[in-house]
Parts: sequence; C-alpha cells; structure tokens
Amino acid sequence: MANFVSNVIHGKIFKGDLVVWMIYFLLCMVSLEEVYSASSRLTFAGASHWAPFVNQVVFLSVGFMVVWIVHRIPCKWFNLFPPILWPLAIMGLAYTALMGGGTLNGTHRWIRIGSFTLQPSEFVKCFTIMWTAMVLARSQAVVKNEKGKIVVGAVKGKPWQPFMWVAIPMAVSCGLIFMDNVSTALMLFTVILAMMILGHIPWVYILKGLGALGILAGFVMTLAFLMPEEALSNNGALKRLATVKHRIERFSGGEESVAPDDVAYWFSDKNSQSTHAKIAIANSNYVGRGPGNSVQRDFLQHAESDFIYAIVIEEFGIVGGLFVMILYIALFIRTNRIAQKCRKFFPAYLVLGFGMMITLQALVNMAVAVGAIPVTGQTLPFISRGGTSILVTSFCMGVILSVSRYAEAAQLQELSEKEKEQLASENETDEYATDGNMM
Repeated sequence: MANFVSNVIHGKIFKGDLVVWMIYFLLCMVSLEEVYSASSRLTFAGASHWAPFVNQVVFLSVGFMVVWIVHRIPCKWFNLFPPILWPLAIMGLAYTALMGGGTLNGTHRWIRIGSFTLQPSEFVKCFTIMWTAMVLARSQAVVKNEKGKIVVGAVKGKPWQPFMWVAIPMAVSCGLIFMDNVSTALMLFTVILAMMILGHIPWVYILKGLGALGILAGFVMTLAFLMPEEALSNNGALKRLATVKHRIERFSGGEESVAPDDVAYWFSDKNSQSTHAKIAIANSNYVGRGPGNSVQRDFLQHAESDFIYAIVIEEFGIVGGLFVMILYIALFIRTNRIAQKCRKFFPAYLVLGFGMMITLQALVNMAVAVGAIPVTGQTLPFISRGGTSILVTSFCMGVILSVSRYAEAAQLQELSEKEKEQLASENETDEYATDGNMM
C-alpha cells in the first residue's frame, strides 16, 4: 500500500496534472452516489434495483480505462486523429440526421449497434475541436513587426485560409447537429468561436462570418415563429424548431399570465420537469436532505441525466451544489494553466478547447436545473447517467492529462536548461576569480 501511494505521489501510475486527476475522481464519486439515488423511476420501470447503478459503474470503469490509456499517448500523436476520425464521425452524424437513426426520447440522435447505442454528435463535437486546434496551430507563426516586437498570429499563408479551414468544418458539424440537437450545436459553435479568437484569426473574417450567420439565424427563427404549428411539427427538418420555439416562449414570459396555483399548467408534460426541479431546489437548504433522501427523484423524468444537478442540490444543499460547480470551474482554470505551460500551439489549443467544452456543458446543465435558461437536454459531464457522453468526455480528459504531461516535461526541460546556463555562468565567474588571484 505504501509503495502504491508513493507511486501515485511521484506520478508513476497517474501521470500528468494531479489536480485534474483529483477533480476527475471526485466527479466520478458524485456520479455514483447521485445516479444510484436518482434512478428510482428507472428502477421502478425495470424492476431492477441495482441495474442503473451497475450500468453507471461499468461506463465509468470503461471511461477510466479510456482516460488512463489516452493520457499515456504522446500529445503530438493527436495530430493524426482529426483528419481520419472527423470525417467518420460526420458520416455517422449525417446518417442519424438525414436517415433517422435510432429513436430515443423522441429524438434521432443515436445509432443502434445490437443492444448498444452511440451518439455521433458527441464524437463530432470532440473531433471538430481537435480539427480546429490542428488548423490554428499550423497557421500560427512568431514574427517581429516593424517596431521589433514579437507578434503571434494566424499569419502563415493568406490570412483568410485558416478562417475557412475552421469555419467550413464547423458549419458542417454544427449544421448537422442543429437538426436534432440545437443546444449542442450552439455550445460547439461558442467553443470554436472562442478558439478562433484565441487563435488570432483576423477579426474582419470573424465579424463577416457572424454577420452572415446572424442573417441566417434571423431568417430561421422568423420562419419558426411565422409558420403554422402543424407545418413545423410535420416537417422532419423543421420539427426541432418547434421544440425550440416552445421552450423560448415558455421561458421568455409565457408563464407570467399563468396563476401560481394552476396545477394543470405547471405539472403538464411540457413543464413538469422544470417544475419538479424547482421544487427540489426549493426544498433544500444549506446542507440538503442528505444522501439518498431526495423526494423529487421519484417525479423527475430524467432525474439521473438532464436534471441530476437539481437532485444534487436537494440532497447536499447549496454547499453541495457550489462544490460541484467549483470542481468544473477549477478544471477550466487548470486547463488554462496547462495551456500556458505548453511550448507548442497544438497542445495548447487542444487543452483549451476541451476544457471550455466540458465546463460550458456543465454550466448549461446547472443553469437549466435552477431555471436560469430554457431546457436544453444537456447532461452533466461525468455525473449524469450515460454511455457515449461518459466515454467521449473521458477521452477528452485523457487528452488534457496527456497535454499536462507534455507541459510538465517541457517546463522541466526549460528549468534544466536555465540551471545549466546558471551553472556555466557560476563556473565562468569562478575561473575569472581564480585567474585574478593567481595574478
């Protein structure tokens, strides 16, 4: 046992940033407790008390294997992933978006392989970020301007080329995802946009792209609000817009004219999830009702996935809710520090992209649970019950840890070089001093 602890401390078993490892294990521990507690509806429907918990243990265990394997891959090898895996993921996503795919919870986001289901949008999200990091890294150059100052930016080749090489794959990915998962498309767009800004893509191209996108978005939303309800619902390509329209209307003031005691409205099929989530939070306090003592888990349809943060607050109170939020924010801060230590552009952009995506998805899930934004259907990374989401997010965590290994090695090498220079300088001083004494 002592040898195991020593190996862990010295980074022989868990290499890379130990803080990131701690955050990962804490999130997995919260997941096991909350999924076990929040799966009461699944237990009742499946007549198996342990099945949801065991499934989560299996997925987290496989996810841990993914993290451990990936974090030992040299981060320079990740350059090979996006050119091969992004097109494959796009093909899978195109199949679900255009051909229908497997239906689950009223959406066509899955591909069924026997008894297993895969969600291509998760893979597309991951590999689009990797593609963006690769393009931005290859477009960067360090030059001196007319005043002699060092400038880092997208200056290799023509200035519009890196923008197009990022914007076109992003448009394809977000466009296909948007057809059946609007919130994921918007999150991916936000992360890629942030990466483009950090990657020094000229603002003129970014603003032109945003302007064109704004016109398109305005046209689509106008179409959604002007078209008859039946036309939207019966059109496969526009069906998801009807859902978005309803959620925006309910969130932006449609509830103002509804009486607080209108039980039929608040507990209707369209509003019951957000209503029970608010009840769960309202019945909490600073320390919560205690682990396993949630009441609203029996009424929330997706308590173990979309609204698991409401169950966290109900059982662990405001303190527990803040603790989980701080874990994700700490992960984001840590990925930024890892990026700052990188001596090459690709691993820096890669770790920033994955850190932003995990944190943004977590914040969106939390905001939905507390009623700050409309319902989106986003899961809480590592905590919510799931399969594809856990495995893909585990891959992203492995990449972050792999980059942290590289960054630490580069930093040690840099310190070693400075120590050698300092030692050489000290020896040189001693020689001069000796020569002076001899004279």
